[in-house]
Amino acid sequence: MSKIERLGANSRLSRAVIFNGMVFLSGQAADDRSQDFRGQLAQTLEKIDRCLAEAGTDKSQLLSAQIWMKDIGKNFAELNEVWSAWVDPACTPTRATAQCEMALPEILVEIVVTAAQ
Repeated sequence: MSKIERLGANSRLSRAVIFNGMVFLSGQAADDRSQDFRGQLAQTLEKIDRCLAEAGTDKSQLLSAQIWMKDIGKNFAELNEVWSAWVDPACTPTRATAQCEMALPEILVEIVVTAAQ
């Protein structure tokens, strides 16, 4: 049976779970929530890069992404612009994007990804 490895775990969640060559990240959001959408998105993508590196992989190994936005109508074009500049164009994951009420009102975007290790 494959071992489950948990990174950054606390009593509520793990920042990442590695199992059977797969890396599952928890939802990532900006730490500096005073930033506008573009600033929060950039921070979030940087956090994803760091978490993936800690798990022994990178964005070229992304399999799927779920992007949750506070205001999809206002920020969807900006999301696509920043995302397209960040993602490896030869290794694009599946992606779903939705508008939702965030856990805190100042969070503008949260992203969950799964990657191969």
